[in-house]
Amino acid sequence: MTTIYLIRHGQASFGTENYDKLSPNGEMQAKVLGQYLDKILKEEPYVVSGSMQRHLQTARISLDEYFPAADIEINNAWNEFNHQQVFEKYDANFSNPEVLKQSFATSGDSHKFLSEVFGHAVKRWTGNEHHDYDESWIEFQNRVGGAFQQLCNELMEQKPRYAVVYTSGGVISTLIGNLLGLSVEKTFALTWAIANTSITTLRLVGNEPQLLSLNEHQYLKTVDAQLLTWV
Repeated sequence: MTTIYLIRHGQASFGTENYDKLSPNGEMQAKVLGQYLDKILKEEPYVVSGSMQRHLQTARISLDEYFPAADIEINNAWNEFNHQQVFEKYDANFSNPEVLKQSFATSGDSHKFLSEVFGHAVKRWTGNEHHDYDESWIEFQNRVGGAFQQLCNELMEQKPRYAVVYTSGGVISTLIGNLLGLSVEKTFALTWAIANTSITTLRLVGNEPQLLSLNEHQYLKTVDAQLLTWV
């Protein structure tokens, strides 16, 4: 029986040319994450990471705090969907990250603004009317499902006590949405709720995954409430 910890990456650099890089706050989140995992993991975990910069930075910073010698299996099947393209296809003005950042900053209610834009952009992507994306919603779903099945196969063979996966919010919500049979709308509502460096926990019993917890982030607030972010 293996316990799987799905970790969303630390806060990235929203509105910059390189969103994929962790912000200073994201680096601190990753450090605090590692300190927390050091308290709850009793032996070295099986570690998997997406290949994005924010995934690998989160993995390496946090691992330095709990199992610095652990190997990381890098698998780009755990990468996020192309959110920049999803925004651009909804509104061409958002092809410039600075435009999105400025719109976000001047909206009055930045959280509501980004949530609404994201919702409309995702609705276009997940619908059946448009086919101008590098990766369709169905292809993304299948990729996430394949990555998880591959992980389960590896864990059933190796039987580690723990597995830690560093990935993104869209991947985690899609995986949980598939497990729980959620609609597309509810799946992406879940995406918007998943905090940076939050922990979603599954238990693999035989080949049957069981959801134990979702979006745990209280450990961040106990250190500093300002560490809790969603973008």
